[in-house]
Amino acid sequence: MENITFSLATLHRHGSAFYDFLALRKRFFVDTLGWDIPHDDTVEMDQYDNPLAHYSLVLRDGEVVGGARVMSTTAAWGRHTYMLRDAVAGKLIHIPPEIMPREVTDPCVWECTRLVISDDVKTQVDRSECLGLIVDGLVRVAANCGAEQLISLSPLPLMRALRQLGFSADRIGEPYRNDHDGRQYAVLAMPARQAERVRIPVPQATHRPQNMAVHAPA
Repeated sequence: MENITFSLATLHRHGSAFYDFLALRKRFFVDTLGWDIPHDDTVEMDQYDNPLAHYSLVLRDGEVVGGARVMSTTAAWGRHTYMLRDAVAGKLIHIPPEIMPREVTDPCVWECTRLVISDDVKTQVDRSECLGLIVDGLVRVAANCGAEQLISLSPLPLMRALRQLGFSADRIGEPYRNDHDGRQYAVLAMPARQAERVRIPVPQATHRPQNMAVHAPA
């Protein structure tokens, strides 16, 4: 598995990887979890997929099998900022405003969203490797932009998974139960630094073009 990172300004360097990531998100968040978020028959894409966002994806044999999005808590695009700040402001009806103790606007704090790993990554070992590569990419991008901390609204079991990989993740604020998927979520925070573990160097990959249609509806 290989990691790639990019923004909208550089996504063209990786073929259809960005679009494939949006399709993977649709299959998981819409088709599997039943979230009421913007989508069509093929992809899911929301107001936070804008020029201020950065992405960390994982490829296996040229196919996108995981990824996530990250942006600064100082981000503002039109009437939107970043997801958790908009939730605290009451702009997102499916996330309770009290999810965070206070609003955060700090260039040293970046938010991670839309973390997903494909069901095609089946073994626990492979899923752990994929998660580690995704988060390493998020950390690298954010830290290069001056971040010192990452925050994310995530399922509670993710905190344990991150700790097992060597990331110092902690919960801040109280958890809540999502009405759509029945899972419990809470805001997690961790330092924007590489995990304290033995790491295999990750080469930068170029998304390999496919000769067949890969964007069919799930």
